[in-house]
Amino acid sequence: MQRTRFGDMRCSIARTWDVVGEPWSPLILRDVFVGITRFDQIQADLGISRKVLAERLAWLVEHEVLERRAYSARPPRHEYALTPRGAELCDLLMLMAAWGDRWLAGEAGPPVLYRHHGCGEITSAETRCAHCREPMHATDVDVLPGPGAEPTEETP
Repeated sequence: MQRTRFGDMRCSIARTWDVVGEPWSPLILRDVFVGITRFDQIQADLGISRKVLAERLAWLVEHEVLERRAYSARPPRHEYALTPRGAELCDLLMLMAAWGDRWLAGEAGPPVLYRHHGCGEITSAETRCAHCREPMHATDVDVLPGPGAEPTEETP
């Protein structure tokens, strides 16, 4: 069976999914985000096979989500750090966590809390309009074709 090439689609969601849509990738990003940066640490935290972890890390480095940095020359050892792309993906992970906290956390409550550096308060991520700064939800927007959309019969 041939895998669908999401990265070739004219859709930013599909292209993003191509990079991080495999189930281990967001969990690896989460670990690096919270400071679990070395291969053995990530492997132990996730219980993922070494082979799968090596493949996922290579993929995320190739797509400039993580960068590999040497921390020991003898023996050669590396750790992983978020790139600017990776840091922005963590913004997306915080939105996913907010949804999970709201709908799936149950009586125990959220497993982690987020403290904002700017004000020191415990908070959660939310989507806001980049222009007016008002909260923005799917019910508040119209989806229009962008400059990268597939041409239609009406548009040359």
